[in-house]
Amino acid sequence: MIAIIDYDAGNIKSVEKAMTLLGQEAIITRDKNIIMSADHVILPGVGNFKDAMGKLEHYELVPIIEDVCKKGTPFLGICLGLQLMFENSEEAPNVKGLSLLKGSIVKIPEGEYKKIPHMGWNNLTLKGDGRLFNGIESDPYVYFVHSFYLKAEDEKIVKATTEYNVTIHASVEKDNIFACQYHPEKSSDAGLKMLKNFIEIK
Repeated sequence: MIAIIDYDAGNIKSVEKAMTLLGQEAIITRDKNIIMSADHVILPGVGNFKDAMGKLEHYELVPIIEDVCKKGTPFLGICLGLQLMFENSEEAPNVKGLSLLKGSIVKIPEGEYKKIPHMGWNNLTLKGDGRLFNGIESDPYVYFVHSFYLKAEDEKIVKATTEYNVTIHASVEKDNIFACQYHPEKSSDAGLKMLKNFIEIK
């Protein structure tokens, strides 16, 4: 069973739909017992870093997420979900993130031809050993919607990057923790394959 964490953020239903397409039982929930008993847990989201952390704290989800990760359950953050997993964000300078991984979320710099937010399809440069990318052809195109991006402290956890005015750490992996800045659930067959790879991780 896949638990999709419900903290009133956008884009949760599209993740549920993708799981259904993959033949998986997916439950949108904030119930501790369901989340802790899940085989895999997903933290999706679109929105504001401060508001999202406030919701996670309001629903008392922060310690549950920490326990899931300590337990070793495969855990995937998507878009805002990725950003919340790190220590801080320029979007909300005084708000502490979940700090599951070390790094900061920073504003994408303006570019002469590329507007902010970054919205649309970009190809990924794969780093070779990311488990989400098993069986994925090199340079897959995936769908992004974001104005802030990850700078991971440890580049060894970065499994895919993309270029948009700057090099963006687009996907990371450490032990049982995974995250994507892009939306695999909106990234056609390649994205569904990445989600399938995730749910096959034990």
